[in-house]
Amino acid sequence: QVQLVESGGGLVQAGGSLRLSCTASASGRAFSTSAMGWFRQAPGKEREFVAAISGSGRSTLYADSVKGRFSISRDNAQNTVSLQMNSLKPEDTAVYYCASRSRVAVTTRVYDYESWGRGTQVTVSS
Repeated sequence: QVQLVESGGGLVQAGGSLRLSCTASASGRAFSTSAMGWFRQAPGKEREFVAAISGSGRSTLYADSVKGRFSISRDNAQNTVSLQMNSLKPEDTAVYYCASRSRVAVTTRVYDYESWGRGTQVTVSS
C-alpha cells in the first residue's frame, strides 16, 4: 500500500481559506495510475466524501456541500494532491483524510479507496 501524509490543516475564521496537501510515497506503481480523494469526518459523524480526482487529473468530483468553494488538483511529477478550500464555514470543521485507490477512475465511496493518511484537523471558527 502507498503511504499518504497530509499537511496544511489548522484553525481559520469563517470565510477564510486553507490549502491541504497530501504526499504519496513510492509504492511500486506510478502515482498517475491512482485516483485520489479527500474525505472528512466530524466528531460523532461518519466519514464523508469531499472531492476526488482521476489519475490523469482530467476528471474531478465534488460533494454538493463544497462545490464552488473547494478545488482539488494533483501534481503527478511530485506525487502530491491538494485541496484548496475557500469560503470556509464552521460546518467544514472536521479531520480531513487523503485517500488513494489502485484505479484511475474517480469514485465517491469510502470503501473504494485502499490507502489512507492519518488525517489533518481543520477547524473553522464562527
